[in-house]
Amino acid sequence: MAQPDSKKIFFENLSGAGKAIAVLTSGGDAQGMNAAVRAVVRMGLYVGAKVYFIHEGYQGMVDGGDNIKEASWESVSSMLQVGGTVIGSARCKEFRTHEGRLKAANNLVQYGITNLCVIGGDGSLTGANLFREEWSGLLAELVEQGLIETDAIQKYSALHIVGMVGSIDNDFCGTDMTIGTDSALHRIIEVVDAIMTTAQSHQRTFVLEVMGRHCGYLALVSALACGADWVLIPEMPPEDGWEDKMCQKLSANRAGMKRLNIIIVAEGAIDRNNMPITTDYIKNLVVKCLGFDTRVTILGHVQRGGTPSAFDRILASRMGVEAVLALLETTANTPACVVSLCGNQSVRLPLMECVQMTQEVQKAMDEKRFEEAVKLRGRSFENNLKTYKLLAHRKPESELPTSNFNVAVLNVGAPAAGMNAAVRSAVRVGISEGHKMFAVSDGFEGFYKGQVEPEWQDTGQPSAALTRFHVLPLQAFESLLQLYEARTTYEELCIPMCMLPATISNNVPGTDLSIGADTALNAIVEFICVCQTCDRIKQSASGTKRRVFIIETMGGYCGYLASVGGLAAGADAAYIYEEPFDIRDLQANVEHLTEKMKTSIQRGLVLRNENCNENYTTDFIYQLYSEEGKGVFDSRKNVLGHMQQGGAPSPFDRNFGTKISAKAMQWVTKKLVETFRQGRVFANTEDSCCLLGMRRRALVFQPVVQLKDETDFVHRIPKEQWWLKLRPLMKILAKYKTSYDVSDSGQLEHVVRNRPKESDASVAM
Repeated sequence: MAQPDSKKIFFENLSGAGKAIAVLTSGGDAQGMNAAVRAVVRMGLYVGAKVYFIHEGYQGMVDGGDNIKEASWESVSSMLQVGGTVIGSARCKEFRTHEGRLKAANNLVQYGITNLCVIGGDGSLTGANLFREEWSGLLAELVEQGLIETDAIQKYSALHIVGMVGSIDNDFCGTDMTIGTDSALHRIIEVVDAIMTTAQSHQRTFVLEVMGRHCGYLALVSALACGADWVLIPEMPPEDGWEDKMCQKLSANRAGMKRLNIIIVAEGAIDRNNMPITTDYIKNLVVKCLGFDTRVTILGHVQRGGTPSAFDRILASRMGVEAVLALLETTANTPACVVSLCGNQSVRLPLMECVQMTQEVQKAMDEKRFEEAVKLRGRSFENNLKTYKLLAHRKPESELPTSNFNVAVLNVGAPAAGMNAAVRSAVRVGISEGHKMFAVSDGFEGFYKGQVEPEWQDTGQPSAALTRFHVLPLQAFESLLQLYEARTTYEELCIPMCMLPATISNNVPGTDLSIGADTALNAIVEFICVCQTCDRIKQSASGTKRRVFIIETMGGYCGYLASVGGLAAGADAAYIYEEPFDIRDLQANVEHLTEKMKTSIQRGLVLRNENCNENYTTDFIYQLYSEEGKGVFDSRKNVLGHMQQGGAPSPFDRNFGTKISAKAMQWVTKKLVETFRQGRVFANTEDSCCLLGMRRRALVFQPVVQLKDETDFVHRIPKEQWWLKLRPLMKILAKYKTSYDVSDSGQLEHVVRNRPKESDASVAM
């Protein structure tokens, strides 16, 4: 396929020839670790380095022998969709001793390994940094003992360390999201959604315990995603007398015709005296004070298991590649670093700065400095907590401000999962700001017909009755432009307007991500997993047969779903409109896949965006692969269609929609106050008609008129799309030789306690 222009050709500028890289997973397992291992191995091999597995974590490094094995391209096939870690993980007391680290150093020198990629938590990464600091001394001892030659000290003079954080708890400071957290949230929300149906049937209260001994992230974000009545986390224990307040809220919700209550508790939840708050204590409290039928569910290790989500696969793949880049660029004076996520951008941070801040959080909690502990967790955590409080704890009518402003919520176009969460958030925040909230039925058609419902009361239900409202933001974007331009004619349109991007296609200008796109990606990945699993069952019954799946995705002319879905699913090719291709490219792809089928893999995957080419249709590509693959593989095709728009919203989309909608409503309130003059609102400036979007590290309000030049209105896509830089990564991991742009590669930064204000609602939920 045709290649995008790159500022740098990676394999010509950075070479791994003569280098040896080892990858290990340590501590608790997390979904997505295998995707990170796969990316490290394949990127390392791509640049010419030798890559080794260290099985069973630090224990395998200490024991050596068969625990250290050279990796091949084929050895990481079919592991992308597998949870846990296939190379094993073990706690190792021996590595904590000097003698254990001496053994580990000897084993690494035997293989010439001086580059180490560690995937684990803060304990694992701290151990790696200590190992690095002792490295030269350890080599000197090995020479004295006659275990290695004298010249080995010069040859292997420095040990380079790069870390990736694999932890479902998301308890590591310096990164917005750790590998495994999103998948754990999927497990939690799946259980909560299932429990809600039975709880509603019997009018029950459920107390759910989720993991997080020292960090309440999973409890907090899952509570935000499902609209839980109460949440208890270790970073912010409830005020004294919380029991009465909780019971009052549960009782009020039941009185408001709500048939169930959900309470989510982190396993490390404590009170203000650092005493544990258990699920049994809460259950007995509710039964005693309210007499509600109450049950306890402890999710346990189910949160660690299962297939990794699309988000975790993409995050781990990006981090794995970035880790190899960091190892190639490091020098003897470069400190050990950790690859982190800030907004939508990979960054490199000094490992020990992150570890020290993580330890400061626990110290602050031990010393009862809870407000400081929340701030140390980062703006993303702090913003999640503020948003939950804003939505979950409704002020009494007497305390509500009386703004006398009328605010309407209007949805336009096709459905996108997560919009109900966004509307719920807008309504609740609007009511708390003192506005009268109105609902416009049936989009702009309903608007001009006057289908505006009278004051919209907050029912307390997570979704209220909002399923009939839908959104397609590029259509909304064009409509908002027209409304802005019509202000010169109609003064009634001189009011604050804000648009939220919500579309599975992720084709809205001014934002890297849209509500609904993550759910669609998960639908694609899950469908592919089902296809490949069924195929394996058939093969086990009928003998080995190689097969290629050709999948058509939605997206209009935008290739986001095909490209990023291809990266998440390990596709061999993805055809999109933005990257033109011809019959020669198709033939080259078939030949490349045929060669791989003959030597290594059993299954191939090809994705095609629905409008990538009017002549090279899905049927044409299917027939081409079927004909050219005769005798080597057969082909199957599937058109996913509207299943990508359906289903329950992912945790990411629920939280992204909730947070940006709350932020948008607060912006609307601010603009209403600023533009209220002489008894009326008059907003006619560019900055009063905006789109709220994620740009790299920050959420930014952008005037829609300024985004006009960034938009290809004919094909309904932005003129520049960030995810196109991920396509070479997908090709590299599929064994293509291609150019890779490293101009955007993360540079070593420092941990900052206070990021720019706009970044508080990060993409990482």
